[in-house]
Amino acid sequence: MANALKRFIPMFDRVLIERAEAMTKTRGGIVIPEKAQQKVLKGMVVAVGPGSRTEKGDLVPLAVKVGDQVLLPEYGGTKVEIEEKEYHLFRESDLLAKIEHNDFHK
Repeated sequence: MANALKRFIPMFDRVLIERAEAMTKTRGGIVIPEKAQQKVLKGMVVAVGPGSRTEKGDLVPLAVKVGDQVLLPEYGGTKVEIEEKEYHLFRESDLLAKIEHNDFHK
């Protein structure tokens, strides 16, 4: 699957995101029903485009890079399936924040 992601290059200022998994169990081991699970608003950047262009044609690089953890809007993005795995494509300006700590999957 890594080869398919390496070949997938988003256009302009678009960013391909893998959403974090929804929490299905509490720390105490209680299983959370699917209807009660909160929508996951965190994700990891797996591919980025080269950036947008100014009116003069200069390239404006993106502020995020592959491996960055980001905060996503509740709605938006385009669902993309690559080798039976679901990703979401966002414009960089749609991303809410870059997360600097390492508790992405907690």
